Amino acid sequence: MNAAPRRPGEQSQTPVLHGARRVQQFMKAAKSGTKDGLEKTRMAVMRKVSFLQKKDHAGRDPEDDAGYLEVAVSEVKHPPPVLSPMPDGLSSQQVVRRHILGSIIQSERSYLESLRRIMQEYHRPLLEAEPRVLSPRKIRPIFYRLREITQCHSMFQIALASRVAEWDSSEKIGDLFVASFSKSMVLDVYSDYVNNFTNAMALIKKACISKPAFLDFLKKKQASSVDRITLYGLMVKPIQRFPQFILLLQDMLKNTPRGHVDRLPLQLALTELETLAEKLNEQKRQADQVAETQQLARSVGDRLLSKLNPEQGSLVLCETLIETVYGDRGQVLKSKERKVFLFEDVLVCANINVKGPPDLSSLVPVGPKYTMKWSAPLLLVQVVEVGQEGAQGKDTPYQPSGTKRPADAFPLGLLVGKAILGPPRLYQELQELQHDLSLVEEVTLLVGTLQGTYQNLNTTVAQDWCLALHRLIRIKEDQIQSANKCRLRLQVPGRPDKSGRPVSFMVVFNTPNPLSKISWVNRLHLAKIALREENTPGWSCGEDGGKPLPPSGCPLLACRMPVFAVKSPDRKVSAALHNPVHCSLLGFSAASTSLPQGYLWVASGGEGAQGQLEIFSLNRPTPRAVKSLPLGCRPLCLEYVPEPVPPEDSDGGPAASGPPGAPGVGNTICVGLDDGSILVYGSVDTAAQCLLTLPHPGGGAVLCIKHASHFLFAGLRSGSVLVYGRSEGGVSRGGDLWNPESRRSVGLGSEPVRALLVLEELVWASSGNSVMVIDGSSLSTQRFEVHPDPLVSVAHMVRAGGGVWMAFSEGSSIRLFHTETLEHLQEINISTRSTLLSGPGRTHLRVSSLLLCQGLLWVGTAQGSIITLPVPKLEGIPKITGKGMVSLNAHCGPVDFLLASSSSLAPQLLKRDSLPEGPDSAFGGDGGSDSASSQESLPPPGGGPLQAGGRGVLLQYRLRSTSGLPGRPLTALGEGSASSLESLEHSVEDGSIYEPTDDPEMWVRGRGSAREGGRRDRVTSAAVVSGGRGFRRLREGGAHGTRTAGGGGGENTLMVWQLPLTV
Repeated sequence: MNAAPRRPGEQSQTPVLHGARRVQQFMKAAKSGTKDGLEKTRMAVMRKVSFLQKKDHAGRDPEDDAGYLEVAVSEVKHPPPVLSPMPDGLSSQQVVRRHILGSIIQSERSYLESLRRIMQEYHRPLLEAEPRVLSPRKIRPIFYRLREITQCHSMFQIALASRVAEWDSSEKIGDLFVASFSKSMVLDVYSDYVNNFTNAMALIKKACISKPAFLDFLKKKQASSVDRITLYGLMVKPIQRFPQFILLLQDMLKNTPRGHVDRLPLQLALTELETLAEKLNEQKRQADQVAETQQLARSVGDRLLSKLNPEQGSLVLCETLIETVYGDRGQVLKSKERKVFLFEDVLVCANINVKGPPDLSSLVPVGPKYTMKWSAPLLLVQVVEVGQEGAQGKDTPYQPSGTKRPADAFPLGLLVGKAILGPPRLYQELQELQHDLSLVEEVTLLVGTLQGTYQNLNTTVAQDWCLALHRLIRIKEDQIQSANKCRLRLQVPGRPDKSGRPVSFMVVFNTPNPLSKISWVNRLHLAKIALREENTPGWSCGEDGGKPLPPSGCPLLACRMPVFAVKSPDRKVSAALHNPVHCSLLGFSAASTSLPQGYLWVASGGEGAQGQLEIFSLNRPTPRAVKSLPLGCRPLCLEYVPEPVPPEDSDGGPAASGPPGAPGVGNTICVGLDDGSILVYGSVDTAAQCLLTLPHPGGGAVLCIKHASHFLFAGLRSGSVLVYGRSEGGVSRGGDLWNPESRRSVGLGSEPVRALLVLEELVWASSGNSVMVIDGSSLSTQRFEVHPDPLVSVAHMVRAGGGVWMAFSEGSSIRLFHTETLEHLQEINISTRSTLLSGPGRTHLRVSSLLLCQGLLWVGTAQGSIITLPVPKLEGIPKITGKGMVSLNAHCGPVDFLLASSSSLAPQLLKRDSLPEGPDSAFGGDGGSDSASSQESLPPPGGGPLQAGGRGVLLQYRLRSTSGLPGRPLTALGEGSASSLESLEHSVEDGSIYEPTDDPEMWVRGRGSAREGGRRDRVTSAAVVSGGRGFRRLREGGAHGTRTAGGGGGENTLMVWQLPLTV
């Protein structure tokens, strides 16, 4: 008898085999003489190995799976959870919570049933089939880790049944999710499954092609099932599971009142599940990135890609687009699918070759093979927008030449220098209308010189002709604009002509939807920024020995500039704010490359009594100074107050708040001064005039200002908080502004009020080492201590979800507190997050600024360095669990402020409507103007292209709101689109992966409101601005720019980081 080989370090089998039954099992397995028998022997030997304790990988010997204990769960001993009949006297929220609990029970039961179907209907029959359909070595990688996932959820169902049985007395379930899914073993098995998923699908596809018996087996299993779901449809369910849990817990939290015993556990559960989903999402993204790059590399011989390493993560974006060739009159000459790859420094276009049986795609995603079509260095690729052709042509002419170029290059039938506004046919029609208008205008002038009077031939009729042509021109421009929304036109360098002159050709890609085009333009723009010196590298990992991080996925330093046009070393910046102003003149595509719309206000002052406000326009890729406002006193803080929304009356319409026809004040900016007064300015789009002054006779500098819906709060150095109410009446009487006579004062103590934070109806105000919670209406207070040292005071407070992060006047620690229970939840020491922040000379690291933006906690230090730490984005507790990053671009002095700016593109611009009829109506093209525009962070699910993996990325969750989970396939076409244009990497069945309402086995949510639908299509642009003295690069042996020799001086400098668009 041959015994199974013992692994290195494996203990002797003798102490393990106890009892006659164990010996009989061992002998029976060994006597079988088969490989399966030896595997069963190994299972019997290793019974004492705890479940999921060993970390294996799919690439290792499949026998490694034997180290996991398979525990059978009997439904007799452990019946599935069943909710008891609803008792009487429940509140409406309790009723809703019971319904949500029932959905959790049903969803988990359905999920477990799907997992067991895979094991019982596919895995076991394939292993026991005679003759063999597939060898065991091929079967095990396909079903890798499914048994362990089933075991995890079997244990969860047992615990769920116990909790459901006592629901009416406890009504608590959040802690159960935390206990069940916060364990590292859950992440391990799900990570292995997710990372192996693409490989499993590839094995199934290969087996279907090479083993007809296996293909017949899959067809028969699908045909015999009641729901007709495929093996792929079953195996993708583990990838869906955590977004479904998040949806249900979000709704449970919404219906859990404050003070409920389950509220904090639910928030913690959301945090754990979101963190788990984000980790799985990132691992899946990296796995698909490597798979796509390897697939492309097999067919690429281009020198630009010869050094491409799939493991380095250089793939930024890839998507299947439609390349279309148009004739001079706009007719479609050719249209074909291409796979476009955006790497960190090169753009690649490849042909898609799909091989396999025609019915294979209905059973498993068919991964295509690629053939290189062309590639180009990224810095030489230009997005050609409306009206830019002439400027492009001056430097890189792209008229046709005799040299070889792609067969599908865009025929440049129109002359260089003329504006090509869209599809050639539409542009030609627009040119004809403009020509006719010029002639009619001339005729109008001639008609005016007629001596006689004639019917239907006079100046009035001629002017009507002109107005009619103007209307037709506007309609044609709207049609071009609509068509431009989905057309991506790229100017790509070709081979030089015979004279050596550089030649470029135009390539036109049709994107599935407007969001896809915007995302492509944005990613191309950011990829070029990432190649700049200050971004290569721009960040280092704080906990891996300062290892540089690739630019993709990190905030990119878009620009840096001095605050003042004239050097002012005696001035110091004190605060900044973003004044969002939507400009209707900004174009569609400009939102992809510009900073957030609006204006940046920067407050500064010197040692004397003078101050100044600098205003910069952000409606372009680089801020531009537009106005400077001198002040008689040094400003210390700024607050942006949006125009108040009028309350609705009983009829559902807005209630009148002033005299009929009285205009509103609009958005305002409040400026807190060192002398205790507050200045109220109008927005920049209303000339930035000072509208009101709120004096404070008692003096005391205004250190911070925050506004609530009807009140303005000002924290003073004297230890008090001033509260102002709004005025009544029209603008002439100060309507919608703050009423100086309504001022009330709340004394908090002798310590300065350095920070304020508004939380719904409450206001948190710092007072030394404590925080006072002020009720906004009654002004009653509650104090709680946040730091043990009485000499330390709270300097900064920021909120995310159900927690508030605080930084202090001394020390390098930041602390997290719960917004409802005021409980201290976490403490992080910034100095230990990186070797760049520790060591000799850095023992007195101090936090000087704090900011939360799109799932990152930004921390500025008194030494000029900036750190970001990942935090959850949902309604959970913003605990820090991931690794931080340290920016290699730093200030020479303290980071005086960190500011987040964001703006959204108008939703109507994202609607693909009003498309013209004819050959150009299938897709649109580029649009907008050469002006500039537009949290969540959006790879953006719900409409944009996939990041680094095309439609193969199944874990692209959208975790900002309940309406977005688990998300849609980001390259999905709109409703009614032709199925022939869909990517070939997924079948039609895949819609259930992303739409929970399409899955009959999942709890169905109510139809979303129109407001939620509009939010789903919103594109948000975001940037982070830091202010401080000087600029330097860390770890480069010296400072750059204007840093002084002593290291502490320098010019006041702004640094602007641009973030990817979110949807």
